Amino acid sequence: MGRLKEIVIDCDIPSRVARFWAAALDGYQVMPYDDAELARLAEIGLTPETDPTVMVDGPGTRLCFHLRQGERPARNRVHLDIAASDRRQEVDRLLSLGATFVRETDAYTVLNDPEGNNFCVTSE
Repeated sequence: MGRLKEIVIDCDIPSRVARFWAAALDGYQVMPYDDAELARLAEIGLTPETDPTVMVDGPGTRLCFHLRQGERPARNRVHLDIAASDRRQEVDRLLSLGATFVRETDAYTVLNDPEGNNFCVTSE
């Protein structure tokens, strides 16, 4: 069975929205960038301000602010990520409960709930 990993919010400018929610929620903060991550971003022409994925951590569920891709009418603005020790088995279980398959990458599987809302299943 899966567990809630994070809540993902699609954004036009992830760093701006992440800073807002980190300030709005008690005990939350933008996860700091270490030297290795700053170097990785620089290699691909990015900075923390232009990072397409900014994480906010705190006492509850982690928040992920992710660069929006695709037209808004075709995408949720917020979706859940579920972590599972066996992603394939969890996807099969969710499909049996009424989810539908959307697409898959090496890192995650996108499904729709019975009303068409996207969510992702990731490996732990």
